[in-house]
Amino acid sequence: MLRIRRNDLVMVMAGSQKGKQGKVVRVLPKENKAIVENINVVKKSVKKSDTYPQGGYVEIEKPVALANLMLVDKKTNKPTRFRVNVLKDGAKERMTLSSQEVI
Repeated sequence: MLRIRRNDLVMVMAGSQKGKQGKVVRVLPKENKAIVENINVVKKSVKKSDTYPQGGYVEIEKPVALANLMLVDKKTNKPTRFRVNVLKDGAKERMTLSSQEVI
């Protein structure tokens, strides 16, 4: 079970973007990274093509290491740890340690 999933609200805990919050757009489990909305945005030059008739520069979001991300508790709006509870039917759910809410 991945600790961070798509649409989770996360905070960057290390690096140049430290302290910023964003929503996870995509998780890359093989690379152990995630793409977060408006975090780690870089400018990339693109050639003229059908999709970019003018060419020039495009801003894209680069992946961030999962080790540098932490889930944000919706109740307190602060980064928090969580645990995984196994239900009687075998399903798993994530619960924050600070406010005991299911994510």
